[in-house]
Amino acid sequence: MKILIDTNVALDILLHRKNYTTAAFIFSFAQQNIIDSYISASAITDIFYLSTKDIGKRTAREAIRNLLKVFKPATVTDNNIYQALDLEWEDFEDSVQYVVGESFSADYIVTRNVTDFASGSIPAITPEQFLEIISVVE
Repeated sequence: MKILIDTNVALDILLHRKNYTTAAFIFSFAQQNIIDSYISASAITDIFYLSTKDIGKRTAREAIRNLLKVFKPATVTDNNIYQALDLEWEDFEDSVQYVVGESFSADYIVTRNVTDFASGSIPAITPEQFLEIISVVE
């Protein structure tokens, strides 16, 4: 099973936000190679920027290094950017993540903002929904 982790779920993991436990389970499944997990390369810069506000640059760099040991960075190409522009979604970042997910045939986009991906054909699910799905599959 291939998943794309949205920026907000990665931040849950890195910053130990209130939803940390659920996101940490997904991290663990990815670490154990139970799932094939990706994060958009374009999201990494956003994650770094947002996390430095809470944990500082040095800690953010190390946290992202650890994140990338588990979640593979999914390349963002020029073609992905043009495709995302053509979608004309409200949130351009989400449209980029969506087309990146399409490029590697993601089964799910795991996000805290499911409605942002409602126009796409890749099912967008919350981390909690993903844990329910993975428990059935195992």
